[in-house]
Amino acid sequence: MIGALYRDDVLVSTEWLGYRLNDPGVRILDCRYYFDRDGREEYKKGHIPGAVHVDHSKQLTDPEAEVESMIPPPAQVEAVMQSLGVNRSTTVVGYDDEGGHFASRIWLILARYGAEGNFKILDGGWTKWVQENRPVSTDIPQPEPGDFNMKGRIPNPGIIATLEDVRRASEHAGARGSATLLDVRRLSEFTGEEVRAKHGGRIPNAVHSFWQQNLNWDNDRTFKEDAEIKSRPELGNVGKDDPVITYCQGGVRAANAALALRMAGFRNVQVYDGSWAEWGNRDDVPIVTGSDTD
Repeated sequence: MIGALYRDDVLVSTEWLGYRLNDPGVRILDCRYYFDRDGREEYKKGHIPGAVHVDHSKQLTDPEAEVESMIPPPAQVEAVMQSLGVNRSTTVVGYDDEGGHFASRIWLILARYGAEGNFKILDGGWTKWVQENRPVSTDIPQPEPGDFNMKGRIPNPGIIATLEDVRRASEHAGARGSATLLDVRRLSEFTGEEVRAKHGGRIPNAVHSFWQQNLNWDNDRTFKEDAEIKSRPELGNVGKDDPVITYCQGGVRAANAALALRMAGFRNVQVYDGSWAEWGNRDDVPIVTGSDTD
């Protein structure tokens, strides 16, 4: 059992952050990332005042892992956070322009090592901030190194699911105590029409649960209310203490979905860190293609 997570544990509003832009105890992380352009270049064009940019794909992935985009070792996390000017007592606020998509990945990494306590996500992020005509800066802060460290923190490896965890959930789907597998990718990835690994398709017995549907995507990209998330049809038979595993391509969208589910009251949610980058590139695991009604 992983436990409860309340909205106030992890989300802050634009109003909350607006009052604290000059607070030396708050470090703002611009987590914007794109596949078709450089997130740091977008940051340079304008960002929340005082924010520093972090690229999770370069700074917070394990360079030694055989699977791309895996959670890095704690020493790497510690060094990166220090370089961003984060102290052990700092309140860190992460944002992006996709509803916390990439900020959620940093939340997951910190949660894996028991270091998520002071990490917050700006609900609505850059999207809502700009909609509200809040201040924007092009100044690039150069923070002094912080003293963030892992000392005394209690690691939480249980928040991460392994390939073997996922294999068991797939093979025993529907059995009492078995985890529900939620594939949070686009439907085209789920069916195998869109291929982003050696193989296309999905893990057998996975249920499609598109991650963006947990967000007010076409409005301000804030998280939807708990009741609306819990009412999604694919979650109808999932109890608050039943195990759930989310996966996507590289454990990023899956982190955002897991966070939404945790905040909505599901207490036992894991993220398959390897996700399709691991499963879809292997030849020794089963794969299903087509729609789930074929």
